[in-house]
Amino acid sequence: MFPSVGGPRPRACEASASERRKWVEVFKACDEDNKGHLSREDFKVAIVMLFGYKPSKIEADSVMSSVNPNSSGISLEGFLDVVKRKKDAQLYRNEIRHLFTAFDVHYRGFLTLEDFKRAFSRVAPKLPERTVLEVFREADQDSDGHVSFRDFEYAMNYGQAK
Repeated sequence: MFPSVGGPRPRACEASASERRKWVEVFKACDEDNKGHLSREDFKVAIVMLFGYKPSKIEADSVMSSVNPNSSGISLEGFLDVVKRKKDAQLYRNEIRHLFTAFDVHYRGFLTLEDFKRAFSRVAPKLPERTVLEVFREADQDSDGHVSFRDFEYAMNYGQAK
């Protein structure tokens, strides 16, 4: 919905050499027995080291189920791929947060129709007001007259392939 009006789009960006080295170091530190792969528990520790949170059971299960069934863990290449995707998702979410903050000029933590009108008049001045109203109503999921960050994030991700 919003991306067609110039909003952020998920994009893959190349990890810097130093970032990649850090990821490899974390992999090696968590691969204590030099098996060449990380077990489920090793993977969880690595994610804590890199992102500062313990992955949920669902997240860990999802990653571990995507690895080669003949292997007993996630390889370095698989790990690097997972970390890169997580990093890209984190960057994209930060872009959405930044855009929301730019719209929220009164720092209320939500957007009103007036906020939408003001923002759209700057980025798409020829857009009919009725279209802005439709976009606002679509984004305002609970029809309370406010678009929360969660509503905004959902709207920004609407129709995007995951």
